[in-house]
Amino acid sequence: MTLTLPTDSQSRKQIPLLSGCLRYFPAALSGVAALSQAGNSKHNPGEPLHHARGKSPDHGDALLRHLVDLQDHLAALARDEELDTRKALAEADAICWRALALSQELHERLADSPLAPGAR
Repeated sequence: MTLTLPTDSQSRKQIPLLSGCLRYFPAALSGVAALSQAGNSKHNPGEPLHHARGKSPDHGDALLRHLVDLQDHLAALARDEELDTRKALAEADAICWRALALSQELHERLADSPLAPGAR
């Protein structure tokens, strides 16, 4: 069985999941988790929360589309136009979600990481 984390204690200590990720980005990760829930409700209604891998695999293109949309929101703000903060933050969360999805799939393909437990 392949595990996500190394099994030797010295290598494990070099992966600070709490202090090097969650403590850096709690609001961003919360936004990604909320987006995951909303996406699951939209794309997999009535099913347990999971990443339905086959439904939208174009992570790079989708990430850039969300980045363009976010830049439009920020440009409007720079022009002193009213900013819908919920939409702008939703775009930022979608960028993060897509970047994480792309990275996870690359780790599985290139670094022999196991399939994510929440993926189908």
